[in-house]
Amino acid sequence: MRRAAVMMVAMLAAGGVRAQTAYVSNEKDDTISVIDVKSMTVTQTVKVGRRPRGITLTPDFKQLYICASDSDTIQVMDLATLKIVHDLPSGEDPEQFTLHPDGRRLYVANENNNVVTVIDTQTRRVIGQVDVGIEPEGMAVSPDGKVAVNTSETTNMVHWFDADKLTLLDNTLVGSRPRFALFDKEGRTLWVTAEVGGTVHVIDAATHKERQTISFAIPGIPKDKIQPVGLRLSNDGKLAFVALGPANHVAVIDTASLKVVKYLLVGRRVWHLALTPDGSRLLATNGVSGDVSVIDTERMEVLKSIPVGRYPWGVAIRP
Repeated sequence: MRRAAVMMVAMLAAGGVRAQTAYVSNEKDDTISVIDVKSMTVTQTVKVGRRPRGITLTPDFKQLYICASDSDTIQVMDLATLKIVHDLPSGEDPEQFTLHPDGRRLYVANENNNVVTVIDTQTRRVIGQVDVGIEPEGMAVSPDGKVAVNTSETTNMVHWFDADKLTLLDNTLVGSRPRFALFDKEGRTLWVTAEVGGTVHVIDAATHKERQTISFAIPGIPKDKIQPVGLRLSNDGKLAFVALGPANHVAVIDTASLKVVKYLLVGRRVWHLALTPDGSRLLATNGVSGDVSVIDTERMEVLKSIPVGRYPWGVAIRP
């Protein structure tokens, strides 16, 4: 991970990130759309397993891990050839996952059997499982690699467990149907979105106690349509971006005041988000409208909507 970060900084110093590529999982088409970020166009569409949802890049940016939920597997795509090279034993119905800072261990939420499966990506074997709440989804690992968390949609909890020993440490009650979890870069706070609750929860990572609940209000949008799902923090940590589902907006939160400073109108049922390495662009997947919104994060405006497949879900960006 550290080596990848050094390489990225060197590229920026040499005159900007070159040839950024975004990968978008299309849940209903069983495909991955490949997007050239500079031209904001789809360059290729690749067939993958059934119902692809969560996706993430390896630290060297050479491979893409894909949660093929209805195929009950994690597929590994070689990004040089865009071919699936092998599968990983994910457990039943993988939806979201997170990669440990060591670049080797993958923590997978298995929605249908209420466990987190941990995979060694080098040996391609399951090395452990953790029992969690009902309908596990969101996954995150602390920056120091010591603690992993899972959110359970029906239990309405964050489950904290030792990332090495795979033993449960604590539970934190949050809003209804928590969908996504993300540590800040320092590992001091954990951000959790609650879809049905319509809230974002900012939790102290040391005490596991909630610091703040953030709610949203958009003129003309019914409150029950505001359903937070995906979330990203800006590179400098000063802003949080939250995808608000069928409210069709991305909220921008000042992380110092924990207040919403802006709402950005995007496509229908905005689901997940990804930032370019330099932080200048934010990509948002819009499931119902079947497109990806490209947001200029400096001017806080939507530049373009890029048509992709049916029900785009996850997004990851390669420098």
